[in-house]
Amino acid sequence: MQEYNNEKDRLGNLLLDSSEEEIRSIVSSMQLLMTYYKCAMHEIEAKFKVLNEEFSLQHERNPIESIKTRLKSIDSINHKLKKYGYEMSPQSIWDNLNDVAGVRVVCSFMDDIYMLADCLTSQDDVKLIAKKDYIKNPKENGYRSLHLIIEVPIFLCNEKRYVRAEVQLRTIAMESWAKLEHRMRYKKELRDDLLEATHDKLLECAELSSLLDLKMQDIRDIIEGCPLEEPKKQ
Repeated sequence: MQEYNNEKDRLGNLLLDSSEEEIRSIVSSMQLLMTYYKCAMHEIEAKFKVLNEEFSLQHERNPIESIKTRLKSIDSINHKLKKYGYEMSPQSIWDNLNDVAGVRVVCSFMDDIYMLADCLTSQDDVKLIAKKDYIKNPKENGYRSLHLIIEVPIFLCNEKRYVRAEVQLRTIAMESWAKLEHRMRYKKELRDDLLEATHDKLLECAELSSLLDLKMQDIRDIIEGCPLEEPKKQ
């Protein structure tokens, strides 16, 4: 009952003109839909953990530093649907949003990003819906990351259902920059002069972090390409 009441409160205006029976039906549908997205996140996370273990066994290092999952809040879902002119309903969410479920993978090196993305999307139960490469083509503010929209199967009691999710892959440097940029500017009404000034400085920082990624990858390539030193004869 507590979970039902919490979900009812979160849905807010969607339920204003609904009967109690309609409210229960909507809440039940939303809870089931969110469960689908949670299961999709777990499925994708598991796939990356397997790839990480396999790579570690073969190459004696882990390409993945961390994996984080995120489920959009009801408020965030409602805001995005309204922004694009869609109604707020379980069916509308299913039809129109690709990023309710999100998985962020932070990698050690830049080439690990593309290797992991290729390994994931080449699996026969993963469907690639869309790909945006903000590493090769950064956003105007300097943001870098590889974004994938994929569908993965979740296995329920009586059916297999494909669920869409967004996967973001980035390096440690890209993650640090994105977190700091978000913390400093998110939902803040900055004056035009401050926006312009911080835009230039953030762009400069993004370029420096990109240079760091390239330098660190060069160093790793030199180390991994160097033959092992033979033990000295006694």
